Amino acid sequence: MSEIDWEKIRSDAIGEFTLSALPPFIELPALPHAVTKFVQTANKPDATLKDLARIIETDTGLTVELLRHVNSSFMGLRHKASNVLQALTLLGMRQSKNLIITTGMQAAVRSKKSKLINQQCFWNASLQKALFAREIAVLLKTDADTAFAGAMLQDYLLPVVTNDLFREYLEFVDNRHDLSENICDFERQQFGWDHAIAAACLSCRWHLPDDLVCCVLFHHRGLRILTDAQLKRTPAAAVALSALLPDQLRQDYRGLEQLFHLQKKWSAFNLQDLAIRVDELHESFDMGVRNDFPLSRRCQLAFDDPKTYDDGTLQVAV
Repeated sequence: MSEIDWEKIRSDAIGEFTLSALPPFIELPALPHAVTKFVQTANKPDATLKDLARIIETDTGLTVELLRHVNSSFMGLRHKASNVLQALTLLGMRQSKNLIITTGMQAAVRSKKSKLINQQCFWNASLQKALFAREIAVLLKTDADTAFAGAMLQDYLLPVVTNDLFREYLEFVDNRHDLSENICDFERQQFGWDHAIAAACLSCRWHLPDDLVCCVLFHHRGLRILTDAQLKRTPAAAVALSALLPDQLRQDYRGLEQLFHLQKKWSAFNLQDLAIRVDELHESFDMGVRNDFPLSRRCQLAFDDPKTYDDGTLQVAV
């Protein structure tokens, strides 16, 4: 496949939309200063790991999280890192950037309280989706690190907007059976925008990589993304599949049905095996997120009574 022009894909999809479309009373999160500086420096072609290490070392929280993650059993590295530069060297530039972005984003969003979303449940589901996307990316033979980061970030704006627009989102939750199957459809009907495009625009403001922005932007494409000639074998596709997993808002009402449909079409894809694998990885992943609601348990009802999702029009090619 030819090189993907992520910048053009992102620009074409966002079009003329800007964050000014959001109500002015919404308090958008801000990345920690060290993360912003890290991203800007990492985007420079002459940036070195020493330059980036000095930036991270100015933030104790980032330093602790970086070392904890690199030395966790999840990474399975033979050598342990004792300082930031060693950790960055072991991870490499791309993986380091994704980890710092996701860690910084967690810090920014956790400072925002939501009257509708339980933060512990939210981060548990986010990590499940990230681990799931990582496994899907391996099956698709695409960048697993970007898929993980994109899935971890896909819903980062939801705790903010569900708090500041509490009554509107409460209607979505209370009347879930009678409303749009997809939360983005509901948001566009209510507000004229959805959390995916708003989060993507804010990510652009922070100068996040275009492929990561696209993962956030397209995460509610569902199985349709597997019919997209450019995106079907990319991290964005892995993230879109992870978004079909259940969570406390039930963002995609028929998400599990779609995943069962995919299982029929794609022999390498087994939802139950993947759910069990995600729970196993969760145990070794050190990000301070308890797995109180294992993915295999979340999906158990669907395992016991799978429904078909086949409208006769979708031809999945993977």
